[in-house]
Formats: sequence, C-alpha cells, structure tokens
Amino acid sequence: MNITILDANTFGRASLTGFKALGTVNVFANTTADQIVDRAREAQVIVTNKVVLNHAILAQLPDLKLICVAATGTNNIDLVAAKSLGIAVCNVAGYSTPSVVQHTFTLLGNLMTNMHAYIADCNNGLWQQSDMFCRLDHTIQEINNKTLLIIGHGALGQAVAQVATAFGAHVLVAERKGASTVRSGRIAFEEGLRRADIITLHCPLNDETRDLIDHTEFKLMKPSALLINTARGGVVNETALKEALENNTIAGAGVDVLSKEPAQPDNPLLSYSGHNLLLTPHTAWASQESIERLLNEIVENIQAFFGQHARNRIV
Repeated sequence: MNITILDANTFGRASLTGFKALGTVNVFANTTADQIVDRAREAQVIVTNKVVLNHAILAQLPDLKLICVAATGTNNIDLVAAKSLGIAVCNVAGYSTPSVVQHTFTLLGNLMTNMHAYIADCNNGLWQQSDMFCRLDHTIQEINNKTLLIIGHGALGQAVAQVATAFGAHVLVAERKGASTVRSGRIAFEEGLRRADIITLHCPLNDETRDLIDHTEFKLMKPSALLINTARGGVVNETALKEALENNTIAGAGVDVLSKEPAQPDNPLLSYSGHNLLLTPHTAWASQESIERLLNEIVENIQAFFGQHARNRIV
C-alpha cells in the first residue's frame, strides 16, 4: 500500500519503521494546504496529526481509502465529506494518558513548591549567599489535604483523581456547567470552584466548554487557588486568566495549551511576567513512550482496516 505521512515532525524523533513494513511510505516533516494534493495524490492511506483535510482536498484524492488521525480529536477532518466519498477515518484514544497525568502534576508540583523560583535563585548565586543551610524565600505547600476539583472526568480525569488521592488530596468531580441536576458523586460546577484549592481541566473543547473558565468563574475561586490546564486552550479565557493572575484573584496557573497554536505574539499570557504562571508549549502529551504508543496504534489501525476489521473507526 501507499502511505503518506503529512506532518511527521509532530512525532519528534520516533522511528517510523512500523509503517515501512506495510508498504511504500512518503514522509513529509510538515505540509501546507496547497501541498497536500500533490503529495498524497497516489496515497491509499494518509496519516495526519494537525493538517486539515477538507472536502475540496479529499475530492481530489480518488485513491484515498483511509485517513489515520494521529490524535484523539478529529476536528481537522471533514468527516461528512470523508463518509460521502467512501473514505474511512480512524483516530487513537488513550495513548497519552500517563504522559498528561505526569505533566499535570509536574506543573502543579512546581507551582506548589515554587520550584522554578528556587532553581532560578540557585542559578543566580543566592544559595551561596545564604546565612543558613537553606533558603526559604518562597512559599512551599503540600498537595496533601488540599481540595482538588477535576473538570472533565473521562479516562484522563479519572487517572488524575487516582494520583491526587495518592498525594492525599480531597478529590471533587465537577458537574457540567449549567446542569439542572447534579449526578451522584459530583459537585455543582460553581460550588466546586468555590471550594477548590486546585482546579485541573481535562475536558474537550466544544461549544459547551469554550471559555468555560472566564471572568465570572475566576471570581468564584479562592485567592489561594491554583488552576492547571492541560486540556485545550480555548477552555480558559486567556485575557481573564491574565487579569486574575495580575490582580491576585487566584494564586497561580500552569498552562500547557493556548487558544491558538503555535503561540501567537499577541497572546495575553505571553506578555505576563509574573512568577505565578508556568507555561509549557503543548508538551503534556509528548513523552517518548506516549508517541511510541501512538505510532503503534496507527500501524494497527492500518493493518486492521486492510484486514477488514473495524478498529478505532470514526467513519
């Protein structure tokens, strides 16, 4: 078979050997919209992470039988068009859960221990100037006995809950915002925000969750609260977050995702210079092991499709 990988750079340095065992593989580091048709004209299989495949493009690829999305979300694929053209679509779910959970607590741990500030102090020679064996310039807190609110209780949220419980946190699970009833084992959205010492987001981005955390929600939070977002950038209004940090409405935030990526110069969080914001470049998912799981799953998706077995099929 003929396989075209459109944005291999999103796999880092991982080996693509598994694909090469399936047939001819055309690998491109990145692909722009006007390059797709020429590069994939003879492809039976396209592998894409973020490259957008719309109806106009898919209609020009008569040999295409399968699109493998190298991610869980499929918003970059016109699924209606794919179905109408007889093109199957597969995704991969769950591959990054351990990596995202680890990153969530890395951000949280750094915020609670002020690790980044202490490392900077050491690099700047302040420990050498200390009049005692240590330095205690920055507050250090424990996760133990803190109330941690999880927004989004799928596989990721549940895995975060397990680790939080191991740390000794009191875990709350938020009901959907605006819900008329509260399910058993959950807490009303607004009440959860009021009670939480830590809020961590693990929900998808859709019409219901866009700007889920905005000015109103920040005003409900404790001044000592910490917010962690390893979900999607658009779930948090970034202007509102910057103002909340500047005005000490909340104590801090750890953010791995932005509303537009790669980061844009005019993003309000990039101009914020306070010590209480940790920003990472959408790397929560990207452990070496996570990427290897992702690639192995895609290879299995391709093998299953051509073996006439349904596996991770979206269309």
